[in-house]
Amino acid sequence: MSNIEDELIKRAQSADTEAFCLLAKGYERRIYLLAFHYCHNPQDAEDLSQEVWLKAYQALGSFRGESTFYTWLRKITINCFLNHQRAGRYSWRGQKTDVQLLAVDSIESDERIASSSNSETTLHNRILAERVMQALSELTPPQRLIFLLKHHEGMTYEEIAKAVGCSTGTAKKSISRAVRKLREHLDIEVQSPTTFRALQTKIEIGV
Repeated sequence: MSNIEDELIKRAQSADTEAFCLLAKGYERRIYLLAFHYCHNPQDAEDLSQEVWLKAYQALGSFRGESTFYTWLRKITINCFLNHQRAGRYSWRGQKTDVQLLAVDSIESDERIASSSNSETTLHNRILAERVMQALSELTPPQRLIFLLKHHEGMTYEEIAKAVGCSTGTAKKSISRAVRKLREHLDIEVQSPTTFRALQTKIEIGV
């Protein structure tokens, strides 16, 4: 944890809302993207992200620095996802998600879209994004969450099992199913968090 982040946490724990906002700014896009890849709907992702930050603000006094701030925040994020999943709050529960390019566009900043000078590359990346989203939409919400924790967050199977309340074997089976879906849709190998993050970055920033 950096000295600056540590200072912001201490100030935020003393009811300094400005410090909390600065603290959140460093992680808000990462949390939003995780929520977006999980629920495939910009509005639901925004609502989930807001809930995460509300829970984090309310629980900040319990943060003791025994882990990094992001690890603590990620635990809150996972719990929010699981609570929404159990409540069945998403309209797509039990159904395949309709994938729209508009959803992908919404998570890219206008600056990056405007600065793209290669329209062919941009189109290719948007098609790629559509295929990734379609592959992930064919997983159940628990499978999708487990896949994201492994290939987006780089967590171990043991850490995932503990976080979502399943066995290590179940986590491994979910990853295998997700990877198989991505191979079917993209004809690529997705064997490590690094591979998926590189693919994700390519999609998000259009390079």
